[in-house]
Amino acid sequence: MLLASAVVVWEWLNEHNRWRPYSPAVSHQIEAAIRSSDPRGGSVVLGQVDSRLSPYIIDLQSMHQFRQDTGTIRPVRRSFYEPASAPGQGWQWEWENDAGTWTPYDMEVAITIENAHNRQQPCLDLTPLGFCYLIDFQNMTQVNRQSQRCRRIQRRADMAYPLVSGPLPIPKGGGVGGATGLGQPCSCQQCMLVLSVKTNTGGAGGGRTGIQSIGRRSLTMQQPKNSAPITSKPLSPLKSATLGRGQQQNTNSNSNYYQTLPHVTLSIVPTVPVKNLNGSSPVHPALAGITGILMSAAALPVCLTRPPKLVLHPPPVSKSDIKPVPGFGHGCRKTTKKQVRKGKTPEEVVKKYLQKVKCPPEEDCTICMEPLGGPSGYKGPGVGPVSRAESVGRLAQCGHRYHFQCLVAMYNNGNKDGSLQCPTCKTIYGVKTGNQPAGKMEYHIIPHSLPGHPDCKTIRIIYNIPPGIQGPEHPNPGKPFTARGFPRHCYLPDSEKGRKVLRLLLVAWDRRLIFSVGTSSTTGESDTVIWNEVHHKTEFGSNLTGHGFPDPGHLDNVLEELRAQGITEDDVLMEK
Repeated sequence: MLLASAVVVWEWLNEHNRWRPYSPAVSHQIEAAIRSSDPRGGSVVLGQVDSRLSPYIIDLQSMHQFRQDTGTIRPVRRSFYEPASAPGQGWQWEWENDAGTWTPYDMEVAITIENAHNRQQPCLDLTPLGFCYLIDFQNMTQVNRQSQRCRRIQRRADMAYPLVSGPLPIPKGGGVGGATGLGQPCSCQQCMLVLSVKTNTGGAGGGRTGIQSIGRRSLTMQQPKNSAPITSKPLSPLKSATLGRGQQQNTNSNSNYYQTLPHVTLSIVPTVPVKNLNGSSPVHPALAGITGILMSAAALPVCLTRPPKLVLHPPPVSKSDIKPVPGFGHGCRKTTKKQVRKGKTPEEVVKKYLQKVKCPPEEDCTICMEPLGGPSGYKGPGVGPVSRAESVGRLAQCGHRYHFQCLVAMYNNGNKDGSLQCPTCKTIYGVKTGNQPAGKMEYHIIPHSLPGHPDCKTIRIIYNIPPGIQGPEHPNPGKPFTARGFPRHCYLPDSEKGRKVLRLLLVAWDRRLIFSVGTSSTTGESDTVIWNEVHHKTEFGSNLTGHGFPDPGHLDNVLEELRAQGITEDDVLMEK
């Protein structure tokens, strides 16, 4: 068995298919969770180390990051680098973004920059790594070779990433110019758990040393004494499928440790389904494991199936394949900050929807819970005195009765947009609008089909709302609000009903009803952009989280939710 030490960097896959590193503190937290968790896997709450990551949880069993407030799921991986590399020495390379804050480079890029810096190169061309940038070490800048835009960069000291030892895959060392092999480490659950165990096999100074090449660099690896020479002969498919019976490729069990891990799933081998992420499988993982042991003892080949793969985004789409939605003039809709409406007072707005009640019934006002025959229980500011003849009113459409002063107070506590909503039956009077911040909504057709809709293409909606300052219609005017998880990608089938939903969503967007500013029900974060009771599908090719397809009732459910916001087909006809 090969023994070595390596630096562990945990990374997540962004929407551009680039692996982005977590901070050293987060990587240490995940490693600590692996050492202390159940061998079958556990979860890690990232907000315990970094409050900015409070919505995120990592599931170690499926190797995915889950965002609680948006339902977004992204793959994560555990990468290995040489202890002498930048992450092992605690050096962070970062560039200054448009907001004036610092963004870390991808780890491979950071290691390449650090190697060039250590060689005292005046500059470094990142083109071989796929980036059209030139690093100028003298001025500490990054220059875009096409646009000539210049950004500041910095080399910052931080804690080193965690160091682990044991039976490791080949670590990655540096980048171009101090090149390394860029082979991806295995991230299956078995290897992940094995790699987290510190090995104490072998005596001090008694082992022989083997050198394994990594690109142009080499890493010294310990080999336990008295072990046979290392062989790299692969297992045959038959042997791979029947290792459960104790068969091995040769007599040296250590030398073929990784080859004996059951990575190969063959069609001729019976499989035991393992419970997947949404629990739809009838077989629990523990039961599947026991079944596998019994089948192996009976000399029957067995391998366990992996959980269903999450498909969050569609396959890559070129610009030429993106088409406008038929029947829609534009593919982008923007909203601006709410304009203050002038004219009618709150009392005038409420009176517009009320009918006078001469003899109030013997029942309570459901707003203040005081008898309708007596005065309103509301004593706050903003409501003037009224005559007894006008003290109680009846909403014209639904017929529910309230104190006039209570309705005025309720209106003053809302958006003051000229609309009123019955607190009992939710009937909307006028045109309801929300407090959605300024942003942009894009929509177009992509040439891929959603599960359950094989006969049509897909409408992709992209919402983008930046963080900002709360206005008078928000919970805390003048205070900043956050906007987590944007841009958010959502999907609809390009069918007749799907386009109908899109038209109504456009009305909802114009009325600022898709999002709101408030407190996240999943993370508890306040003063942040949240969904506003109109459900969207954010998972493209699967439905592991409940936010994807197939879902036969989704479109009808969205139409009902929009109707509850006062948006129907009549509104579409009126706005044409």
